[in-house]
Parts: sequence; structure tokens; C-alpha cells
Amino acid sequence: MRNRGSGSAAVIGLDATSSVGKELSGVGKYSLHLMDTLAQLQNGPLLRRYYRPHRWVRAPFPKRLLFDSAPNVDLFHGLNQRLPRRGRAKMVSTFHDLFVLSGEYSTADFRTRFAGQAREAADRSDRIIAVSEFTKRQVVEYLGYPKEQIAVVPHGVVMPLSVSPIDAREKIVLSVGAVQKRKNTRRLIEAFQAMGGDWQLWIAGSAGFAAEEMLKDVPPNVRVLGYVSDRELETLYRRAAVLAFPSLDEGFGIPVLEAMAHGVAVLTSNRSALPEVAGDAALIVDPFETEAIAEGLKQLESIEARSEFVAKGLERAREFSWEGSAAMTAAVYGELLN
Repeated sequence: MRNRGSGSAAVIGLDATSSVGKELSGVGKYSLHLMDTLAQLQNGPLLRRYYRPHRWVRAPFPKRLLFDSAPNVDLFHGLNQRLPRRGRAKMVSTFHDLFVLSGEYSTADFRTRFAGQAREAADRSDRIIAVSEFTKRQVVEYLGYPKEQIAVVPHGVVMPLSVSPIDAREKIVLSVGAVQKRKNTRRLIEAFQAMGGDWQLWIAGSAGFAAEEMLKDVPPNVRVLGYVSDRELETLYRRAAVLAFPSLDEGFGIPVLEAMAHGVAVLTSNRSALPEVAGDAALIVDPFETEAIAEGLKQLESIEARSEFVAKGLERAREFSWEGSAAMTAAVYGELLN
């Protein structure tokens, strides 16, 4: 990738802020995977990672690359709906979701701050990358951004070298993601009580908005694990028989793909981007109906039912790769720079 009228490779600035920290969110994992895969592209651009001040002290060297010092690049990519306020570089931003504008899933202060940042990023963006068609529609609807300037680039997933066989898995329904209202944790706990025998629900994720309300009076067959590391999550995916992800609003839904890649049968929601990501490889339910979630979980008690979804899920997961995401992202850079 080269600049117009120049023999030198283009220099791309990347907002690496979300990739720093002990408890990475989905955006943090996206940032790490995408940046690392972009760096491996043949004839790819030169990359510089920038950090916002609150993460600067924990950032790897060179620390001189502060977020708002990004004008010395040909193009800057905000990986989390944020862009520098200075600089003449071409600007690209990735939009993951706009749930703070579509529902009351966070505090009022957070909604106000996030909405302002999102609108500012959209105003400064020469192109927007949306992680799903659903998020693209939200960016057009809520921010008025031209749809022809939005490229849909889905997340990738890392396929493990092997998966645990279905008959070796434990009677564990796994929930992955922050414990919060948007993730529908309360309804999931209530619906899970319909499952028989010695099934357990394990909830892996840090505390989020309204977590106390979501976890009120947790029954004995529900384990709240808190945030788990990537290594711990890998073990959970190898042990669990079912992933339950009946979220109310997702811009993508990384755990759905991760579970499919690990041979876990998936139950998920019929809302937002989740049907788009899951295709026909998951059991789709109405997340607002506790009975519907319960009926879906009861259906997945059957090893035959799980086997069907596991086979479809493995095939579905193979359609998403970080190499593909990086190539599509680089194509957006090339469109602007050439």
C-alpha cells in the first residue's frame, strides 16, 4: 500500500488504547487481533500504535506515540469509535455498537459521554468500518452517516487445533460476557431453572451495569466466576456443552463465534446482530421471553440436538477469520489513500 504520488509505504496510525489492561473487553481483543494480523500482511502498510493518556503509562514502548499526536501519519484508524481532534490524516473509525443510544443499558452520564464521542468520531471519519450490517444500520439511523461510506468488516475467530467431543463435555451451560442488564443475565438465570438433572449455569464475566440486580438471589446451581483470562475461557469452552447468549443488544457477539469454533452448541437471541452472526448454526430465541429461553435450553439437553448445532457451528465459525478481517480493513485504507 503506497501513498498517491509517493514511492514510500503509507503510514497508518492505530488507536491501540483498548488493547492495554488486565481485563480486556471484546473491543480490546478485536484491537489486538486486528493490529497483529494487519502487521503480518504482505506489502501491508507501516503501522504505529497510539495510546490515550489514561492508558499511556501501561503502554508498551515507544510511549511517545500519544493518541492526540497522530497528525504525522497518512491515515489514522480509531479502533473504538474515537478519533484524535488534531491532524490532517485521513480518518477511519470502527463502530462496534450503539446500544447506549438504542436503550437504557448504562448510566445516564455514560450515555451522554459515549453519544458525544460517537457523534464526534462520525463527523471526523472519512470512512466508517462497522462490524456488522446491524451496526451499519444503527450508524446511519442514529448518526446520519452516509451508508455508502460504511464498510462492513466482521470480527474473526481463532479456530483451535482440536475440540472436545460432545460426549466428553460436562453438563455446563456457559454464559460469557459482562454481567449486566443488556446481556439479559437475570432472565437467563430464571430460564435456566427449567433444566433438569445436574446441569449447572456458569457465568463468566466482570460486573457491569445493574449487576447487583442481575445477580440477586442466585440459586445454588449457578456459579458466578467473575472475569476470566483467555486461558481460563479456553478451558471453559472445552468443558461446556452449551453457550447461552440471549443478549438484548449486540453489535456483533464475539462469544457466539468463539463457542462455535470450540464445538459448543449455542443458544442466542433473535435481536440485533446475533442472527446475522449465528446464521442457522445456533438455536435462536426471543430474549424478552423467559419461557422461550427455557424451552431452548431444555431442547439442548438432548445430545442429538446439540450435535446438530455443533456441526453447523464449526462450519459457520470457519467463515470468519482475522486474516479476512485484516484484508478487508486494509482495502478500506487503500481506497482512501490511492
